[in-house]
Order: sequence, then C-alpha cells, then structure tokens
Amino acid sequence: MPQQDINSLCINTIRTLAADVTRGANSGHPGAPMGCAPMAQVLFSNHVHVSPKNPHWPNRDRFVLSNGHACALQYILLHLLGFKMTMDDLKAFRSVGSITPGHPERLHTEGIEVTTGPLGQGIANAVGLALAQTQMAATFNKPGFDLFDNHTFVLMGDGCMQEGVQSEACSLAGHLQLGNLIALYDDNDITIDGDTAVSFTEDTTKRFEAYGWHVQVVENGNDDLQGIQQAIEKAKAVKDKPSLIKVKTIIGYGSLNQGEESTHGSPLSPEDIEQLKKKFGFDPNQKYVVPDDVYKYYHKLADENNKRAQEWEQLLDKYCEKFSKEGADLKRRLAGKLPDGWQKHLPKYTPADKPIATRKLSEAVITALADVIPELIGGSADLTGSNNTRWKTAVDFQPPSTKLGDYSGRYIRYGVREHAMHAVMNGIAAYQGLIPFGGTFLNFLTYGWGAARLSALSHLRVLYIMTHDSIGLGEDGPTHQPIETLALTRATPNMLTLRPADGNETSGAYLVALERNNMPSILALTRQNLPHLEGSSIEAVRKGGYVLEPYSDANPQVTLVGTGSEVSIAVDAAKQLQKEGVKVRVVSMPSTELFDEQPIEYRNQVLLRGVPVVSVEALSTFGWQIYSHAQVGMVSFGQSGQYPDVYKFFKITPEHVADVAKGAIKYFEKRKEGGSENNVPDLFPQFAPCT
Repeated sequence: MPQQDINSLCINTIRTLAADVTRGANSGHPGAPMGCAPMAQVLFSNHVHVSPKNPHWPNRDRFVLSNGHACALQYILLHLLGFKMTMDDLKAFRSVGSITPGHPERLHTEGIEVTTGPLGQGIANAVGLALAQTQMAATFNKPGFDLFDNHTFVLMGDGCMQEGVQSEACSLAGHLQLGNLIALYDDNDITIDGDTAVSFTEDTTKRFEAYGWHVQVVENGNDDLQGIQQAIEKAKAVKDKPSLIKVKTIIGYGSLNQGEESTHGSPLSPEDIEQLKKKFGFDPNQKYVVPDDVYKYYHKLADENNKRAQEWEQLLDKYCEKFSKEGADLKRRLAGKLPDGWQKHLPKYTPADKPIATRKLSEAVITALADVIPELIGGSADLTGSNNTRWKTAVDFQPPSTKLGDYSGRYIRYGVREHAMHAVMNGIAAYQGLIPFGGTFLNFLTYGWGAARLSALSHLRVLYIMTHDSIGLGEDGPTHQPIETLALTRATPNMLTLRPADGNETSGAYLVALERNNMPSILALTRQNLPHLEGSSIEAVRKGGYVLEPYSDANPQVTLVGTGSEVSIAVDAAKQLQKEGVKVRVVSMPSTELFDEQPIEYRNQVLLRGVPVVSVEALSTFGWQIYSHAQVGMVSFGQSGQYPDVYKFFKITPEHVADVAKGAIKYFEKRKEGGSENNVPDLFPQFAPCT
C-alpha cells in the first residue's frame, strides 16, 4: 500500500477508534484524539522510538501527552504498537480496575511515562525528562558511545498553554537551552467554555520566542503530514533551543460538530459516529475496528524499535567493557540501587555539639552524600542560601555557553518557580538514573501542590527540602508561616512527612527518604537553631516515633509527644515536671506515617495505653487527636516577630506544656475517681490495619 494511503488509513483508524472508545464508556474526550491523529501518525512513524518488548529501555524517546484528557489517543497507539494494551482494555476505557483510566497514570499502564491530567503538568514533566537526558548524556556519553541521545516529545493543547506551571517550566527550559525537547501544540482554538477568543488571545509564538524557544507554525494540521514531518525534522536539527511547533487543527475532525466545544468532553452520538465511519471508508455497523494493514504497519514500527533497543543493550555492554567504572555505576543506577554502604556517611551528633538549625544540618547531609550518591541532583527555587541545598563542590547545571556551569552539573537554579520545580523533579525522577531534590520554604510547597500530589500518585522518589517550617521562622509573619501545610502532607496517601528534631533525626530523615524509592518525602526543616538531644538516633527515625529514654519514666503519669523543633520544648517541659515529682515520658515523633506503619504492639509500647498524652507542635493541631488527648499548637495563623516572642505569644513553651500535662493528669484522675470505665480513651485502633 502506498505510504500516503497507509497514513490515511492509520489516521482514520485512530479517529474512528477514538469515537468508539469514548462512546463505549459513555465518557471521555474524542475531539482531541481525532484532531491530533495526524500528528500522532507522523510522530510514531518517524520519530518516537519506543519498544513494546523493552518498555523501560533507557534511551527510548519519551512521549508525553500533556493534554491527558486525550488519553484515548495514547491508549490506541500503545495497542497498535503491541504494548500490553488489548482491544478489551480499550473497551474497558474509564472503568474500575482497567488499565485505561480517564487520564494516563505512570506505572499503572505500560508505556506511560508520566501521570498527566491536571493541565500543564505534562509539559513541565517533559522539561524534567529533557533535563535528565541532558545531564545523563553529559555524565556518561563518550566518543562513539552515545548512550543517551533520546528526544522528549510533548503533545499539548490550549489548556496546557494557559496554566501557570507551563509558563514557569517553559521559561526555565528556554534558559537551559534544552534542544532535545520538542513540543507540538494542538492549536484548535477550543476549551470547555468554547472558543478561546473568550479568554485566551495572546500570541503564543511570540511568548515562546521570548522564552528562547525555536518556534514554527504548521497551518494545516488536519492533513498536511509533510508539513508536520518537516517541522519536526527542523526542530531536531536545532540543538541549543527547545522547540515549539504550533499545529493548527480542527477538534473532532470528521464529526458533524467538528470545531465545536461539544466534541471536547463528550462522546459523539451514535448517528455522528455512523456518518464519521462512512466518511472515512469504514463499515458503520462495526465497532472497534483496526484493519490488518494498520496492525502490520505499526507492528513493523515496533519491530524496528525493538531492534533499536537490542542494539542499545549491545552498545551498553561494549561501553562497560571499555569504561568499567562508569558502566558499573550506570547499571547500578538503572537498577534503582543505592551505592553500598552509603548510610555510613550520614553525619552523627551528640548533645555536646552546638545547636544548629535543621536546614543547616540538612546541608551537612547533602554535602556528605553528594559524592557518595552521584545520582543526587537538586536545587532551590531561588532560596539557595536559605534552604542550604547547595553543597560546597557543586557545579551548576547550566548551558556551557553561559559559562555559569555545564550540563554535567548537578545543582539546578530553578529561579522563583516553585510549581515548575516540583513538576520538573517529577520528570527527572521518571527518567531513570537520577534522584531529584528541591528546596523552598515549606509554606510554598502548596504553591506547587498540584505537582507534589502527582509525585505521590506516580510513586516517584522526589525529596522536597522544605525549610522555615513553622511559626519559628519569625519576622516574616503569617504569610510565610505554614501552620496548616503538614496536615495536608500527612493526609496525602503515599507521601512521607519527616520533621526531624535534631542532627541525628535529620540524618535519619534522609536515610528513610532515600530508602523509600516509591514515594516522595517532605523534609520539614527549621530556620532556628535546635539542640542535639540525648537519646536521639538516625535509625530510630525508621520507626516514626520513639521514646527518648534519658527523659522518660518507665511508668509515666503523662506522655509528651513532640515533633521537629518542639521536641526540645517537650524535653524542657518534662524536666520541669520531673522537678515537681511528676513521672513523665517524652516521645519524639519525626513521622506520623512511619509510626502508623509499626505493629500495634510497638505503638502501645511508645504511647502507653491508660496514660494521657499531650502533643506539642508549632503548627496546626489538626490530626494530632489521633495520637494525643490534649494538644499544644496552632489554631490560628501566626504572628510577625522574633521567633521566641512568637512562641510565647501562642503559649508554645515548656511552662505551658507542663501546665497542660498537669491538667490532663488531673482530668483523668477525676474520671477514674468518678468510676469511668475508660479512664483514658485509646488513641488509635487496637487492631492491625486492613491490607
């Protein structure tokens, strides 16, 4: 069959199949897949090299569907290529338990690189994927051994173009001159509200040119395959700029309502699908049809790509023979293993060491591990000096032409772009071979929460180094004091919150965050100096909560549980209570999530049944009711002032904690005297959690 004819047949197969898939689910977005089918055909015929037999081939091209609502298109392509995507899977589109959910999910569906759905996230992830490829190439490629030379291709729409995270990330990509990043913009002038004329009239080409991108326009994206092909070839030839190809299309091409918003988020009617199939030469009485010639065409592409993957593996073997040290390190990274004995390099402290802020202690850990774990790559959202995220020997990741660093550098200057930083880190983590971390103030975690939430949903090891973690940051006041943020992170599935109390716990926080390779970690760190506590340890952080033995009685009348900077306040309160003859126990709780993972027997050994518990944290008390009977903390926003004065203002002091503890003891003694069957209510369910 002539190439022109097979192209048309493939494109129209994608269009009619997208109509059937969304109609079968009675849900979904047929318009974008139908309009984008020509772009997809050109991309996967000539440029996107992925292997169904080796879907995690490290040098595969990355394809990101940033307008994730168009996922019927991506699922159809995976099916045609021969990935683990059957026709029955397509028929199960958007149903419970299927591998064809309403938006693409990494790890859930083979062949999906990143989880997209919230608009703008995909293109921002793609910046991270392109950044990772550039860094890995600079680190490992040798003359004659281009192990990493893949491209990242993105399909994005008008919705992505309007999201702020896209602007942040694309601005950064232009600065970094990521020539391996090529974005195809499906410019169909339609969003849910209708024509983009009602809200979005900017000149996107000029904006991206201002970002430093190479920009082209294809005026007829509905059938000008040669124009799309030539534009991609030109983009690939530009090595020092990311590329945007603006492709004018008609949404729902072929539908009776083509070009209308009605084809965006609703299935086509049966009558419309019938005429669509007639128009494109398909039997209107048949559903989910893929002609044999289409299967043969795409399976041939898959065979060629499978061969490319095999050739790459052979190249890697030769590389390892010639460069044994680099090859061994690369294989270790790609296997997801950390270097042997890396834990031995974590700094340890004693109470004799001077008080230090945990943000500075974090810097000490990064400095100790940067050369031991060379896959660590990180930066800060323009707060390097405050977050203390840059180690002394770090080289900035910068285009060599800027003379500010080079592409083998591992320190990223994200600029004032918190949301982009979080989304870019997701892309870096998804690439393979790198572990990203990024710093900002804890309060600004929620500036980029959309991406942080996707870190958890995507099971990505991303380290969020969040400093200035409470009212303890002081003078900047309530606009910067994140009293509610950790309530959100602790409530988020598959996200680990770590708030260390001193140097050993800070090292322990990194220990756990790096060991957990399937989830993000939030490291909440102080601005103010903290003493090193007797009884703290690196390994104890793995338990989430543990007894600080030197300050604790075996048979306490009350337990004080603190986290982060408030553990030392609990210790001082305990000392005061002990002077008054009160038997007290102090528990450090660096991570409630880790504590929840422990057997109920262990939790009952730490927080003794029948003993009142008082929690203390200079953040919202929300959530602490699970672990304590009385809470010392925040129920309002903060105040601006010297941090000791702010703590006093809100009564987060040893004296007040001691008073609350004595009050709790008296209250429960009265309950016991009154004959209450439950002297002290249980704090958490006394049975193992469901699996």
